[in-house]
Amino acid sequence: MNKYLVILLMVIFYLQCTNSPNDSSLTIYTHRHYDVDKEIFANFEKEMGVKINVVNASADELIQRIESEGDQTPADLLITVDAGRLVRAKEKNLFQNFNSSMIDSTIPDNLKDSENQWVGITKRARVIVYSKERVDPSELTSYEDLADGKWKNRILVRSSGNIYNQSLMSSLISANGEENAMNWAKGITNNFAREPKGNDRDQVKAILAKEGDIAIVNTYYIGRLLNSDDELERRAGNAVNVFFPNQEDRGTHINISGIGIIKNSKKVELATLFIEYLLSKDVQEQFATANYEYPINSNALSASVLEEWGDFKEDTLPLQRLGELNKEAVMVFDRAGWP
Repeated sequence: MNKYLVILLMVIFYLQCTNSPNDSSLTIYTHRHYDVDKEIFANFEKEMGVKINVVNASADELIQRIESEGDQTPADLLITVDAGRLVRAKEKNLFQNFNSSMIDSTIPDNLKDSENQWVGITKRARVIVYSKERVDPSELTSYEDLADGKWKNRILVRSSGNIYNQSLMSSLISANGEENAMNWAKGITNNFAREPKGNDRDQVKAILAKEGDIAIVNTYYIGRLLNSDDELERRAGNAVNVFFPNQEDRGTHINISGIGIIKNSKKVELATLFIEYLLSKDVQEQFATANYEYPINSNALSASVLEEWGDFKEDTLPLQRLGELNKEAVMVFDRAGWP
């Protein structure tokens, strides 16, 4: 039976079993700001007859808002980027458990909470991109190798306050220990081409401008640059190649956008159905095609540009560890002098 039809029948059954007209709506607090999300929410409304109310803000603002609203929060679901933020929300007791055989069979264990309080909905890899003109890819091997003196004055990266860098640092602490991770951070700071500033796209633009030769960025930014309406951004995307580090050992660092059901929501069944909808093959391919994120559903196809980069070995570290080690990661950055 068609997956959408199954979900639709489940929604109809759910609505028939509830008495309140308010049960036919969901309120989503989301950090994501992409047009594709709006399209997917609108399609769910149209196909399922469930009203979607959306509140957009930063993850920290949304978490604080849910805390302050307490039992009166209208939020049913929280969507945010980076597993570290999902762990933070769980630690603040903002989520509740939910169960679904579809979700269990679709999401690998390392990409969801061990107590079923949040799950990933899309994946991204944090990779090395390098100048096509000035870097020989045979010199690249791992994140750890970027601390080598041969890369002095060549590395571009965001500040230590960025959650993506903090989660990468958490993965390095898990793999190598805190002291080795600090030595790595010191090596990277010694190799900075400039003081950290800007977002991932800005690092790639700086390679185009010859301010540095190598950057650490999330994969979906490269897809967005290559397909941008802005000529400068397309030139920046075409100035670099993607390298997946640590293929000879643990694999490339992976992170997610993810979702959890708010503790005080009374619509767990409907919220779970919505999560299943986001994980369905067609919707996963919609995410992938529009925003160049890797699907979490293994039956879904990736965007063509991601396919061109080829398959790679992923680090299978349980992503909840990224949040659990976040405080240590921040302290390592501080000790290493990474701005």
